[in-house]
Amino acid sequence: MRKIEHIGIAVKDLEVSNLVFEKLFGVPAYKFEEVQSEGVTTSFFMNGPNKIELLAATSPESPIAKFLEKKGEGIHHIAFDVEDIVSEINRLKGEGFIVLNEVPKKGADNKLVAFLHPKSTNGVLIELCQEIK
Repeated sequence: MRKIEHIGIAVKDLEVSNLVFEKLFGVPAYKFEEVQSEGVTTSFFMNGPNKIELLAATSPESPIAKFLEKKGEGIHHIAFDVEDIVSEINRLKGEGFIVLNEVPKKGADNKLVAFLHPKSTNGVLIELCQEIK
């Protein structure tokens, strides 16, 4: 894991939350994207070298909708940039972590992604991200 790639925040209303974070950071979101496979719409903000992803559910069955129902708005995951996501998945499995995606899938922001179950990471959902080349 080379660096924190972004912090994902689950929100109920993307438009309202975009206004909040625009005021907070003093800049608008630089990217909006729908990830149909995850049932979410996302927006991205930069704050210095740090990236924040806001995630809103597009269907009641999406993982974000379930998260919001259970926990409410707030930090959903921390994503780490990796050079080789397949190798990192195998390494982490070997270390005993519970991998939710044995095969990486396409995520937002031109990334391959895989997640580690919070049960194996002290309650934090961890996302692995590799830039698609």
